[in-house]
Amino acid sequence: MSSRLDPGKISFSYPPPTSDMSKFANTLVDLGFTGWELVCDRRQGPDELNIKEIASVLETNDLNLTVHLPFSDLNLASLNEPIWNETLHQMKEWIQLISPYSKLAVVHPGHLSPLGMQLPDLAWQRNIQGLQQLCDHAAGFDITIGVENMVNMDFIFGKHAEEMLGMIESVDRDNLGMTFDVGHANTNNAVPSFLEKCSGKIVHVHLHDNKGYRDEHLPLGEGSVDWAAVTGKLAKLDVRYVLESRTFEFGQQSLDYLLAL
Repeated sequence: MSSRLDPGKISFSYPPPTSDMSKFANTLVDLGFTGWELVCDRRQGPDELNIKEIASVLETNDLNLTVHLPFSDLNLASLNEPIWNETLHQMKEWIQLISPYSKLAVVHPGHLSPLGMQLPDLAWQRNIQGLQQLCDHAAGFDITIGVENMVNMDFIFGKHAEEMLGMIESVDRDNLGMTFDVGHANTNNAVPSFLEKCSGKIVHVHLHDNKGYRDEHLPLGEGSVDWAAVTGKLAKLDVRYVLESRTFEFGQQSLDYLLAL
């Protein structure tokens, strides 16, 4: 079987543009992307997003839309009740807002706060409960939640395959799967482990490169990921592949690299 990913399933990750969304969408199409992952993390609230304009752009360009739920200053494992409630409030609001246009939402698992470090088992359970609430809310809109494996950082959940499998099993919801982030896994020296143990749970994929130490988001081929081996396994999955690139130029470079494999 070819190691080449289906070019019809490759998206580009980017926050909503502040102006001229049609030009932005046309640029994605011109570069060869067939989808857009909307990053909902750089604005104060969904009311600032012109959802009608997004709907018009999607209809015109036929881009496949997926959504990355907000994560900055939020924590699904928080033991501070108001913070935990606000985390769920913002994520649920985005799920409802975008539900007519997307059927998959990416979410980061929680992390250990200073209090959580003292009560890690309780923080883990809070993370599970938060994911259950998100999944139950998303199920009402026929949306799948893809919980993302995380980068090599202290006190964050979801860095290893066994932990992610345990998280998904504990949540026990039919609309929960894994967003496999190849770059994050590479910082944990865990790419082969995820591909071997988690392929049956992967519903979505993030692609970017690094040299194995930091979350650099390099263009594909400029880090230490063995992309031929990775795409050989990922090509067997019926999922969307999202290039998480810092610029359009990096995205184009990564797309060209993928299509040349």
